[in-house]
Amino acid sequence: MTRMGANDGLVFGEEAYAIVGAAMEVHSALGSGFLEAVYADALAIEFSARGIPFKREAAIAISYKGQRLSHDYRADFIAYESIIVELKAIKKLGDIERAQATHYLKATTHPLAILLNFGAPKLDWTRIVLS
Repeated sequence: MTRMGANDGLVFGEEAYAIVGAAMEVHSALGSGFLEAVYADALAIEFSARGIPFKREAAIAISYKGQRLSHDYRADFIAYESIIVELKAIKKLGDIERAQATHYLKATTHPLAILLNFGAPKLDWTRIVLS
C-alpha cells in the first residue's frame, strides 16, 4: 500500500489525498464483500459530497500506429480531469491490475492513476505514475 500526505510533493498530491480519503470513507461504511459496481456507486456519491469533480465510466480512446481503434478502454472514474481512478473488489491487487492502470495512462496524457481495492479487509490502494 502506498501512503502519502497532502503536501508531500507528489504528482497531484492534494487531489490524490482527497480521492483516497473518499475511498476510505466508502470502505469504512461498506466494508469488503460487495461487487465493484456497488463501491463505484458509493464512491460517486462520496466524490459529489466532497466536491471532487469526476467523470464516471470515462471512455479512453486507443490508437495503433496513428489510427484510432474501434474499441475504447473505460476508466471507472477520471477525477479532477487528470487522475484515472480504477476500482477493484478482489482479495489482493496484483500485476494484472497494475498493468491495466498503466495501460490507461499510456493511452492518455494523464499523469496519475490511483488503483483502489475494496475487496481487502482494509482499503488497499496504490499510485501509478508513468516515468
